[in-house]
Amino acid sequence: MNFPLYIAKRYIFSRSKNNAINIINRIASMGIVVGTMALFVVLSVFSGLKVFSLSFTNEIDPDLKMTSTLGKSFFISKEQENQLKKIEGVASYTKIIEERVLFLFKDKQHVTYLKGVDSVYPVVNDIKKKLFNGQWLRRDSYQVVIGYRMAQDFSMGILDFENPLQIFAPKPGTGAIENPNEAFTKTDVLPVGVYSISEDLDSKYVFADLGLTQELLMYKPNQISGIEFKLKPNADENAITNQLKKIFDNKVTLKNRAQLNESLYRMLNTENIVVYLIFTLVIVVALFNLVGALIMMILEKKGNLKTLFNLGTEINSLRKIFLLQGTLLSIFGGLLGLALGIILVVLQQKYELIMLTATLAYPVVFTVENVLIVLGTIVSLGFVASLIASSRVSKKLLD
Repeated sequence: MNFPLYIAKRYIFSRSKNNAINIINRIASMGIVVGTMALFVVLSVFSGLKVFSLSFTNEIDPDLKMTSTLGKSFFISKEQENQLKKIEGVASYTKIIEERVLFLFKDKQHVTYLKGVDSVYPVVNDIKKKLFNGQWLRRDSYQVVIGYRMAQDFSMGILDFENPLQIFAPKPGTGAIENPNEAFTKTDVLPVGVYSISEDLDSKYVFADLGLTQELLMYKPNQISGIEFKLKPNADENAITNQLKKIFDNKVTLKNRAQLNESLYRMLNTENIVVYLIFTLVIVVALFNLVGALIMMILEKKGNLKTLFNLGTEINSLRKIFLLQGTLLSIFGGLLGLALGIILVVLQQKYELIMLTATLAYPVVFTVENVLIVLGTIVSLGFVASLIASSRVSKKLLD
């Protein structure tokens, strides 16, 4: 039998004659349990907030988006389209045009993106599920679908034939503009639907037919500004990216969903790291109690340690007793705190105990990654704290 481990387990489960030491041990154990539970719950909450925040962008962003590296638009040939259809891993793709234009309704105006889409767009991005009112636009029509926030700002309804929405798009070209009236192409469109995703996205895009957008921007029939792809499950994104670059002679830029929202992902990851460090600091403070409890135990067991030393036990073995005692306390406390944290997270997921609003529960996500992070943190910090405390055992102390 491992002698230091046997003695360490005896010290863990046996009560001390000194009641103050028992109280300190209980406080140290409770600190580990509560700190572990708090760290896991907070990480689960931030995982839930991350999923919740990204769910809005996932509604409107594709798995992969291709744009031109050399300018705002590019041309796609029939041969290139045939090659796109043969790429393994691509479920579907849609051609788009994005351009900032001026929208005018009655005496109000707003500058935002006009997004021309083809008939496949609702397949690649399930935008129809986010329609708040009305219907999706028909092909080859002068219809548009606007965001809920824009509809509110304009006090605009749908199917208002008497008050059409006007679009002013800058004409392509270079040089000075002599007549401002000739600097824009204008068209009247009819809003037939309103989508609602989030406050920011509800004013970002106005969706129109691809042909109408090409006509308004004076584009040619095969001229577009981008292609959005929906990938099959477990598709090799890198292989698809390489094939697309080869088809378009490396003159395109490809971004996945994370790259399209790089600043949002960076912000969420930074917040997660900061919160982890803050609550790790709380655990470190709690482990000071463990260090104190182990040192008190060393002083109380000084006579027993001296006897063991005189019987031939080495100093390293005596130190190992308290190193194992502190590490085991950290493991047991960490597992108990983790179990309580998992119960809280599961209860919140199932019964929505804490609400953000009257209809929205506080989002939490249970992940194995968070379990491993918390367990690894508490065990490693507990080991370091026990190592510091056990180093107090020395020949000088026993003499």
